[in-house]
Amino acid sequence: MKYIKKIIQIVALIAVAFSFIGAAQAEQDWSKLPEKKQTTLGLYMDSTMAYDYVMKNMDNTLFVDIRTPSEVNYLGAVTVMDALIPWVFMDSSGWNSKKHRYNRRTNDNFVADMDALLKKKGRTKDDALILMCRSGDRSALAVNLLAENGYTNVYTVVHGYEGDKAKDGPKKGQRVVNGWKNSGMPWTYTLDGDLMYLTK
Repeated sequence: MKYIKKIIQIVALIAVAFSFIGAAQAEQDWSKLPEKKQTTLGLYMDSTMAYDYVMKNMDNTLFVDIRTPSEVNYLGAVTVMDALIPWVFMDSSGWNSKKHRYNRRTNDNFVADMDALLKKKGRTKDDALILMCRSGDRSALAVNLLAENGYTNVYTVVHGYEGDKAKDGPKKGQRVVNGWKNSGMPWTYTLDGDLMYLTK
């Protein structure tokens, strides 16, 4: 009887392990991403994958945060970033009443800024480039623009820095699901001025 109980326990543990593996694989099924997070290049990473990739490929990879300077200033930055190049800026001269926030203004120099970063770092448009925004929407748009301009190996961090919003429960509407910070990846409030974006 003891042996039967042991076998049942082992089988139960194996089943639990396989359920975790199945959940992890489902998370990697990028075809199920919302359309606004999909890119023309089809290159995606979650936060853990991005961190591991950068740590193993520092010599031929660039990690660029594309959030606004305000977001980085108040919410912190990843410790492995190579630069902050905003996709948009907050425009305090107007208000978006539908989204309950200040308007945003596109960074018209985004591609030129990225080209300049590649040149400075001695990289090409075929080297790996990882983009991260707040939740994965802006980085997908940025990947598409870079692809139109000859970049071939650009990944988006699909859940961004803060992650997705909880759909129910006591934290409904808060960005507590996935993302860089929620995944326990390294970040800091102490910003490196050499990596920040300064407007001229």
